[in-house]
Amino acid sequence: MSLYTDYLTEIETRKEQGLSPKPIDDGALLAEIIEQIKDTGNEHLGDSLKFFIYNTLPGTTNAAGVKAKFLKEIILGDVTVDEIAPERAFELLSHMKGGPSVAVLLDLALGDTESVAAPAAEVLKTQVFLYDADMARLAEALEAGNAIAKDVLDSYAKAEFFTKLPDLDDEVQVVTYIAGEGDISTDLLSPGNQAHSRADRELHGKCMITEEAQKEIEALKLQHPGKRVMLIAEKGTMGVGSSRMSGVNNVALWTGKQASPYVPFVNYAPIVAGTNGISPIFLTTVGVTGGIGLDLKNWVKKVDEDGNAILNNDGNPILEQKYSVETGTVLKINTKTHKLLSEDGEELVDVSSSFTPQKMEFMKAGGSYAIVFGKKLQTFAAETLGVEAPQVFAPSKEISHEGQGLTAVEKIFNRNAVGTTPGKTLHAGSDVRVKVNIVGSQDTTGLMTMQELEAMAATVVSPIVDGAYQSGCHTASVWDAKAQANTPRLMKFMNDFGLVTGRDPKGEYHAMTDVIHKVLNDITVDDWSVIIGGDSHTRMSKGVAFGADSGTVALALATGEASMPIPESVKVTFKGQMADHMDFRDVVHATQAQMLQQHGDNVFQGRVIEVHIGTLLADQAFTFTDWTAEMKAKASVCISNDETLIGSLELAKSRIQIMIDKGMEHENGMLAKLIAIADKRIAEIKSGEKPALTPDDNAKYFAEVVVDLEEIIEPMIADPDVNNADVSKRYTHDTIRPISFYNAEKKVDLGFVGSCMVHKGDIKIVAQMLKNLEAANGKVEFKAPLVVAAPTYNIIDEMKEEGDWEILQKYSGFEFDDLFPKEQARTEYENILYLERPGCNLCMGNQEKAAKGDTVLATSTRLFQGRVVADSESKKGESLLASTPLVVLSAILGRTPTLEEYKTAVEGIDLTKFAPPMEKPAGARSVHF
Repeated sequence: MSLYTDYLTEIETRKEQGLSPKPIDDGALLAEIIEQIKDTGNEHLGDSLKFFIYNTLPGTTNAAGVKAKFLKEIILGDVTVDEIAPERAFELLSHMKGGPSVAVLLDLALGDTESVAAPAAEVLKTQVFLYDADMARLAEALEAGNAIAKDVLDSYAKAEFFTKLPDLDDEVQVVTYIAGEGDISTDLLSPGNQAHSRADRELHGKCMITEEAQKEIEALKLQHPGKRVMLIAEKGTMGVGSSRMSGVNNVALWTGKQASPYVPFVNYAPIVAGTNGISPIFLTTVGVTGGIGLDLKNWVKKVDEDGNAILNNDGNPILEQKYSVETGTVLKINTKTHKLLSEDGEELVDVSSSFTPQKMEFMKAGGSYAIVFGKKLQTFAAETLGVEAPQVFAPSKEISHEGQGLTAVEKIFNRNAVGTTPGKTLHAGSDVRVKVNIVGSQDTTGLMTMQELEAMAATVVSPIVDGAYQSGCHTASVWDAKAQANTPRLMKFMNDFGLVTGRDPKGEYHAMTDVIHKVLNDITVDDWSVIIGGDSHTRMSKGVAFGADSGTVALALATGEASMPIPESVKVTFKGQMADHMDFRDVVHATQAQMLQQHGDNVFQGRVIEVHIGTLLADQAFTFTDWTAEMKAKASVCISNDETLIGSLELAKSRIQIMIDKGMEHENGMLAKLIAIADKRIAEIKSGEKPALTPDDNAKYFAEVVVDLEEIIEPMIADPDVNNADVSKRYTHDTIRPISFYNAEKKVDLGFVGSCMVHKGDIKIVAQMLKNLEAANGKVEFKAPLVVAAPTYNIIDEMKEEGDWEILQKYSGFEFDDLFPKEQARTEYENILYLERPGCNLCMGNQEKAAKGDTVLATSTRLFQGRVVADSESKKGESLLASTPLVVLSAILGRTPTLEEYKTAVEGIDLTKFAPPMEKPAGARSVHF
């Protein structure tokens, strides 16, 4: 059996699923195909040509290297293929996006065969994905007096690869499609339970929204030829949640343009919109693909004569429609005036924020990567030639207000800015390139990051990056066939690329499935860091962290940079004293609730939350920063006391050392380097040379929120409110309710303690509650299942040493075993305690799920429809979010408790303590360490 025969078998299998042949990335398979092309009498010649020309992945895939080599042979006349003339071969090379194709073009352009040098140079001038080795070849050839090299460098210095691209159309006609009412989670566009297929773009595309919706979109395209379908979140925000790149890829697949006729199922330029705009991370991803994201503002609050919002019976503002965008509405986007117009030309709304000079460059270039690499290429060429680069690209937007201080995030951006005016202080709104210190890739998007790195021809992590980690947490629950096929391949690629990996490709250390955010929180060892991670919960308690799509992660890994505006900040401070029976998770929920009470609108959306939380060490503070993703914030920054930050850095050092002790150090010495950075930062703080990051007293904020701790008198639940008559109010994280709302009558079918929102203290709370209840009642009986998944192995190891793990084992009916991991997801639960493998577990929703229609009370972050629990035919699934003690007690009772039941259950338990930074820290910290 040949590889080609196997490929034909796979094609037949995919055909039964309604799928096209899978794009080829295997060089050995393509080599067989090439041999069949050379054999002019081969029965498979026709198909082999199609596969070679139209179905081979570009960049640095094995297949791309084989393809580029064969095209070079055709161009040089070493091989003749009637169907691929040398001119066609050059065209194919031009679509291969760097790596081996650029190497071939350089060989031809700088070689001795004059007849091919000039056409090779012309193609080379259109390429932007050049790396150091490629640029070095051009510089050496220039120094040797090569005229072609000078010609190519002249073109790069003028950025002709960009200036010669077609300009944007003055007007884009669209036809609307309402994908849903209310906030649209990316789970609708790229469901977590289909994460395994994200790298197979055609297959994954079949899970977007519903099959019926896909047919409706196709029908709109047929009914409105020449118009683009615009996907809309009516009365909500488009693209909240995770899985941004796969979500945008799916939208582009159904509504965008094909990027290249020679690369299947890679589309670009989707158009998306929301009544309340686009989620920040999703909007960044739209820019990655050269798309358009619009803030429609088509529903506005109804106001009285005094301008006050009129409220309905539920206390929510009544909305009135400014203009209709119902499915099938034809609209026009004027890219010159930046207006959204009706079909008749009536102005509906200004959309200038969607058409900044930088975003318009992304649209013209077909995505942000081409601009990032293009700018670097132009700078290199100009410096090599000794000329000044002409102003081709929009200059970095530099906003500076004399006499105005800096917020914390403004300070971080100023410290890390690249290519800005020397000595100029930048404030919010500036659009800048920044150095990235820490990068994280997670496993369900990692395969896409692999593809992006291959597509941009990157081979090694940028030396600018201090730390980079590839996790295995999102697929930790079940070691099924999909995980077995994908995870080792991902880990090998990333380890070869230069990342520390959760699983060792050589099998020399135990597979670590620790939650990625926890690992990134530990390896962030400087409070002035910029962190980019492939998950929306990349929200560190040190530095400023941005959850990002797989493409932006790839770009950060390859270049050590990211480009973005400096966000505005909202300052959050605290007053009063926290009640002993309350947990810090309740403070987090109260922040959301009190912010809405104080401001009416969500002032956190799209901004940085600067939280003055100085008395909490990194693990507990992370509970707040993690939740800021659900607050729709772009990021968060913790303002820590000097002593607290030193403690957090010492903790980080110890965790990094454990990683080293377990054999996880990379041959590039990355982990040891991080410990050295932490030591340097600790010394700076202790000496007073550079204290912990704080904002200036005269910094300017978009808004300020003061959280009154004394108003938090009972545990609080974030409720998806699945039966709200206003569907736009369902599945948001804004409905925060005290437990008294439920009158101890809310049935709980399953409890879940786990995900990135918990730390060691939470798992100890579970153990202590079991001990207390056992002492009071003689035993503990669960009336609902309780699933516990510690976020890291360190927590389990420490709890075993401290004697707390035994009580959990006593009541568990299942304990994970890494020697024999589960190969199938659990479909039924008993009323017992389940001790699951460290990782995301139920929160991810791609492997484990609760039974359909269940009401789940969880410490998780995800309450989106279908994520943790799907609907049954008779009942909607509910994922309610709460603190660890409330989840544990509710699983034992099978319902939400009364306040008195709760107080009794937690009496004497050291819950997560917190006091405002200016006050004395609240009590002992022993339970958490």
